[in-house]
This record gives sequence, structure tokens and C-alpha cells, in this order.
Amino acid sequence: MSSVTAVRGLEFAEALECVLRHATGVRVPGSERVGLPDSMGRVLAEEVRADRDQPPFDRATRDGFAVRAEEWTAGRRLRVVGSVRAGEVWRGGTIEAGEAVEIMTGAAVPMGADAVAILEHSEQDEGEVWAAEGRKLRAEENIVRRGSEAGRGEVLLTVGTAMGGAEIALAAACGLTEIVVRERPMVAIVATGDELVDLNETPEEHQIRNSNGYALAAMVEATGGQARRLAIARDTLESLRERIAEGRESDLLLLSGGVSVGKFDLVEELLEEFGAEFFFTGVRMQPGRPVVFGRLAKTASQRVSESASRQVREPEDGWTYFFGLPGNPVSTQVTFHCFVGPMLRAICGAGVAGPRFVQATLAEEVTGKDGLTRILPAVLRHDLERPSVRIVRTQGSGDLAANARANCYAVLAEGRSYNSGDVISVLLR
Repeated sequence: MSSVTAVRGLEFAEALECVLRHATGVRVPGSERVGLPDSMGRVLAEEVRADRDQPPFDRATRDGFAVRAEEWTAGRRLRVVGSVRAGEVWRGGTIEAGEAVEIMTGAAVPMGADAVAILEHSEQDEGEVWAAEGRKLRAEENIVRRGSEAGRGEVLLTVGTAMGGAEIALAAACGLTEIVVRERPMVAIVATGDELVDLNETPEEHQIRNSNGYALAAMVEATGGQARRLAIARDTLESLRERIAEGRESDLLLLSGGVSVGKFDLVEELLEEFGAEFFFTGVRMQPGRPVVFGRLAKTASQRVSESASRQVREPEDGWTYFFGLPGNPVSTQVTFHCFVGPMLRAICGAGVAGPRFVQATLAEEVTGKDGLTRILPAVLRHDLERPSVRIVRTQGSGDLAANARANCYAVLAEGRSYNSGDVISVLLR
């Protein structure tokens, strides 16, 4: 038996809580310096600080006229003494009483002005400008003051931030050509089953192509990991033993198939042989019910053993967490989004957070299932005022075509039936 008795058939929320609890204690990889354009999807290992005030000058937010707000009143004409564009500096000194400077969006506001009157609210004639009927102006209006977004030296991006377009733009604004990020964790992927053939082989009628290996690799890479697809493990103890021994040195081990209760479902048996510690075997969800979660010591010399007091010895080189995912392709992908993704993001150094759920209005009547949380392929319509979701018609958890037509998963609580118009949770992917 394993060193810790696994909980069988957890509720979905309990299983997710279990994964997130263990995610808080994972080891994160070391760091490396990469070029800013190559940082997309990487996780910061060093803070990004502002190298100067942002903005570095008082900036106009609209095209118009830099003026003194108290002078912008109906009937009072101001003399236009010049203009300034973005990238220029007003060389005319301080704006005096009764004067205005034409200004473009993004330009530095001349000294003496405390507001920008927008062009559409202005009247002009022969070098003079004044407020259009009914238009007023407050001090500071249409101006972003120097340093109001960030002061020099202020932390703008913290360690653990996942880099996206917005974050890269901010780092670029700080003049960074390189940043320090976490190394990408290695994720070993093992697809199991005698029925599988790789893509370069021609399958017999009774065989199927190894889609899970490629799907998992794609999702690992999208989440921030580095995928390592191992050779297919056949339904023998020897083949599976070899794959687990190879994959245990990685930061995370994913096995698809072989976790049910059939005669040739050998994953749990082999993991036990390696001294694995199981946290749950099976979750009350559909699809994905046979999913397994646990960990094993990284090296064979530090195999975990069960002592008389049933305490688990901490291995010196740390743990490799593993997931045994169901072999049906939709089940594999659903359980990845629910459990593997949050764990992998934590290993990447991005902190601990669950899957991304939103709420939407159900567009049809749907029947739940007693004792199971249903997580079904669905299509989310991103309507501005009222997003709606509709279940994709499917032939089951092996229906790759139906899953590809979906853009999310509808989450249905245990034993509950839903009417059209009910609000439900939606798992984004």
C-alpha cells in the first residue's frame, strides 16, 4: 500500500481544495534572464521598478488648449501664443494670464497652465480662443500629473507575476530589454494503453492515435511549463515501470489512462511500487471520475517508506507531484483544466489560484446527475449585457470533435436540474 491511505471519491470542491493546499508548498524552479520579447507567458523572478516618474511630465490627455482653468469662462477670450505637439517641449516660458497654448494629446503641459480645454468645447477666431456656450473647466481637468501613475523606484510588477502583453508594455516603458523570470518547469507526459499508436504510424481498425499526449503537451506549454512527451507506456508492468522511472525526475508527472478499475489499469499499482503518496483516487465528477493525485520522491534512493508511526520521510531532493488522468480525451482535458493547471502555475512560481470560473445564463434546460458534479463542453456567448452558455451535444468523454466545438465547460452541481435562464458557473479554458 501507499505510505498514506488515499481518499476515494472526493467531492469536486474537496479535491480542488486538496490540490491547492499542496500547491502552496511546491518548490519553484530557479531563474534566468531573457529578452523582454521572449518573456510572454513567463513568471517574474525579480521585481520590475519604475526607472523614472510615470508619466515623466504633466501630460495632456486630450487635444485642445492649455489654459488657466479660472480664465475658461463664457465670453472671455484668450490669446493663442503657440502650440506644442507630443514629443515637443513648450519653449515659450510660463503661460501668463490671458494666454493659451494649443496642445495635442500626449504633449507636455506648459508651465502656468493647470487644465486643458478640449478642442470640441472651444470656439476660435483670429488667434483667440474661448469657451463654447455652457462649457466650464476645472483645475487639473484633462491633465495627468507627473508621477501620478508611478513614482521613480516604485514596484510596478511583483515576483510571481505572469507576463502578458500589458506586463511587457509596462516593463518596456521602464526601459528594460531583459527581465529575470523563472525557468520553465519540466512536465513529463506519459500516455498509456496498448490501443495507442503515435502520429507517424498507421493505426489498425482497433487502434487510435495518441491525441492525449499532444493535447497535454499543448496545455502544459500554454500554462508555462516545458512539456516532455515520453514514449507510450504499454499495458504491462515493465513498460509502465520504465516510464514512471523516467518521468519521476521531472517537476510534474502526468499519466493519461490506466487509472480506472479494469484488469489492465496498472497506474496506481506501479505508483505504489515506487512508494507514491496518494491524496485522492477518484473524484465525484463527470467526466474525470477516476482522476488520481499524489506525489513520489524524485529519486529512487530517497524512496518514501511507511514507518511504524505512519509518518512520511521528507526526501532531500523533494517531491514530484503526479496526476493520473482518465484516458478518454475529454476527461483528460477537463481534469487538466480543473486540477493540473492550478498546480502547474504554482510550480511555475505564479502563486496559488484555482481554475478560472465565471457565471453565465444557461440557454437551455439541463438535467444534473446525483452524486456527480458535471463539467460539460459548452459554448459561451460573450454578449455584452448577459453572457449565455449552451451545452455542446456530445457522444461522451471520447468525443474530440464535440470538445473542439466548445470554448468552455458548463459546471452543473450534484443532483441539480436547471431551467433555461438559470445562472451557472462556467469553467474557462
